[in-house]
Amino acid sequence: MQRDPRAFLWDVREAAQAIQSFTTGLDATAYVGNELVQAAVERKFEVIGEALNQLTKLDAPLAARIPDVPQVVAFRNQLIHGCATINPDTVWNIA
Repeated sequence: MQRDPRAFLWDVREAAQAIQSFTTGLDATAYVGNELVQAAVERKFEVIGEALNQLTKLDAPLAARIPDVPQVVAFRNQLIHGCATINPDTVWNIA
């Protein structure tokens, strides 16, 4: 059974809210110094990217209404496959 495409949007919203919660009250220095928060934020960005990737496959017209989907999916791929090159400052600037 296929998942309702709107469920992927819910995943994106929940992950974005979690990122906001994890980073509230932090500045860039505090973020870079906290590996636990970095890992949590990166994981939620992975969830966002994967949800949008799946949404694109399931309902391309709906996904097309969301700005920068290809860039978000590419960022997810970089987080997952390029972990040796991840710069916490870059992630912070996106968060």
